[in-house]
Amino acid sequence: MTRHLTAMPLRRLLLPLLLVLAGPGSLLTAARAAVATPNHVKASLVAADASIRPGQPLTVALRLVHDAHWHTYWLNPGTGLPTAIEWKLPPGWTAGPILWPAPSILRDSKKNVVGNGYEGDFLLPVVLTPPADLKAGATVTLTADADWLMCEDVCIPGKATVSLALPVAADSPKPDAAWGEKIRAVVAGLPRADAAWTLTAARGEKVATLAVAPAAGTKPAVAPSGLHFFSADGFIAFDAPQTVKPDGKGGFVLELKIASDGPADAKQLLGVLVSETGWLAGGQLRGLEVAAAFTGPAPQANAAAATAPGAKSAGGSGPGTPVAAGSLLGTLFLAFVGGLILNLMPCVFPVIGIKILGFVNQSGHQRGKIVAHGLVFALGVLLSFWALATVLAVLRAGGDQLGWGFQLQSPVFVYVLAVLMLVFGMNMSGVFEFGLGATAVGSDLQTKSGYAGSFFTGILATVVATPCSAPFLAPALGAALAVSTFESYTIFTAIAVGLSMPYLTLSAFPQAVKILPRPGAWMETFKQFMAFPLYGTVGYMIWVLAAQTSDEGFLNALFSFVLIALAVWIYGRWNAPGAKPARARFGQIGLVAVGALGLWVGWPRSTAAAPAGSAAALAPAVVWEPWSPEAVAKLRAEGRTIYVDFTARWCATCQTNKKIVFGSDEVLRHFAEKKIATLRADWTNKDPRITAELASYQRSAVPFNLIWAPGKDAPVILPELLTPGIVLDALKATAAPAK
Repeated sequence: MTRHLTAMPLRRLLLPLLLVLAGPGSLLTAARAAVATPNHVKASLVAADASIRPGQPLTVALRLVHDAHWHTYWLNPGTGLPTAIEWKLPPGWTAGPILWPAPSILRDSKKNVVGNGYEGDFLLPVVLTPPADLKAGATVTLTADADWLMCEDVCIPGKATVSLALPVAADSPKPDAAWGEKIRAVVAGLPRADAAWTLTAARGEKVATLAVAPAAGTKPAVAPSGLHFFSADGFIAFDAPQTVKPDGKGGFVLELKIASDGPADAKQLLGVLVSETGWLAGGQLRGLEVAAAFTGPAPQANAAAATAPGAKSAGGSGPGTPVAAGSLLGTLFLAFVGGLILNLMPCVFPVIGIKILGFVNQSGHQRGKIVAHGLVFALGVLLSFWALATVLAVLRAGGDQLGWGFQLQSPVFVYVLAVLMLVFGMNMSGVFEFGLGATAVGSDLQTKSGYAGSFFTGILATVVATPCSAPFLAPALGAALAVSTFESYTIFTAIAVGLSMPYLTLSAFPQAVKILPRPGAWMETFKQFMAFPLYGTVGYMIWVLAAQTSDEGFLNALFSFVLIALAVWIYGRWNAPGAKPARARFGQIGLVAVGALGLWVGWPRSTAAAPAGSAAALAPAVVWEPWSPEAVAKLRAEGRTIYVDFTARWCATCQTNKKIVFGSDEVLRHFAEKKIATLRADWTNKDPRITAELASYQRSAVPFNLIWAPGKDAPVILPELLTPGIVLDALKATAAPAK
């Protein structure tokens, strides 16, 4: 599910987790969906004991009774939202967390996996602790607000206030006749570790493994079957198939797909390993608690990890995974060529012949000394690049401690790299120049004679007198943050050798200076031409970013690139060589102010990959405006066709619809050509206006989609499950004229 970039040597980047595809529907047969009511799950509060003893913990349970085919969600729902309980207890009482039983795989009517959770008649235990000063004979009422999400093919938020009155008794309480045994059975069956089984975990770039084996010297009472791992923190993709293989020794190895939006810095595998036949005799202990530290890369994923510079190997010291030998050699070749190309820049090429003649003059035509000057020059270049590699290694180590994890899978990292590439590309195009103030420093360094002068000239060629080399360092910087520290130093060494090679060659053969082409306008043309590979890289980064952010975040990023380009243009326009101090200050202030605004607008607000598909992001944009009755009235008065999407992030069907419908280029083109207004009623959080609007159509669930046609008094209501054809047919039937 992941992708990597391959640009010196970026390979692939994270793509969003694929949503479960819904089956096709029919506008004719499903023009009006069945009305959903909010009573598909009934909640109540029950207790394990018939009374309360002061200071003694009491186990209660939220009982959820689901209608057939309806479900609620576990701690990590996959899609959806977990059930939550907000307690309203008398003073002195404390409540523990929900004790989650082992979940089951949830599927919709099309048998698509939609999450992890519960069906039927289910109990969620909670331990309450009363104060020690309760008086015997009193009656205590325990109250809580329970919230859940109930789903079939549609999803409805559910809520109930539950309460339970129990007497206070001085003696030990007796089990509740109706619920005592049932609640204790649920608590006894909660997921836990068992001494008869050992668990070990390993991770690769895309796949993690979980090995479960009988403990040494033990013989398990049962042979587990129907194994499935439920990830507690979302590290493992909830809807991906899991491969279970016997290890030949009574145990099993599970191959688990790593989720694209899971925690990249996970150090252990957390969750529940379910056996449908149980882990103990009699089918007891359905779920085995898993908290296994990653001990190394997953064996089956080694090959993939070996070729992925952006991967992070568990147990390693840095964020990069070593690249394969062939890949590294190819990367080093490209780095060497990149270093050679730096010599063709206008700020470098004219100096080559001058410096070689300077070496000759200082050495009195003694070839050994001329070569020595060339070697000292190369040493200056190498030390400069190694210093840069060291700085990046330190920064990367700090970033690893801060949890960067897979840097190239981070929207922030991709965005920053795209901004750098854009700025460097504009520099190459001549919009502005780097390092104008450093030219004088470079001149002073070049006037030094002897080996010191050659050494400092090498440093100058890297840092000061070759500001136009900065754009070529951007891909190297990206690679350095994606591979191991050793490979990072190797890459920078190859660039340094490439930059030094003409000096080393001409030091050995000074007469070859005569065959060098004359400096001229061709150098500036070449420099500007080399900007376009950077713009191409920016385009690819933008495409990747589209898959890692929301639609709104992606749009903001595009606007931010415009503002940043404006900022550097202001700098170049008003801070040109020879500009008066006041004019130069205006350029600098404009750069900072407009550039900061651009970064603020486009900075990714979240590192989580958004579910939006990149195809939709790159096709003609559909910009969703917030829904409101006023917005609908205004657009209808303008004679616009309006598409209204009642949706929520926790609704799996909603996300599937968006993936299918607005991933279609034909749909997006139609929306753009007909100038169809798009309004989104986001019900992720409670919104009384949206609830009331749904109720006006006798609905209490999402997804719910409407099309308002010009001149019509009532909207066209679409079915819950959508396809591009259903939407396009409905739009064409309205025959709305473009405005």
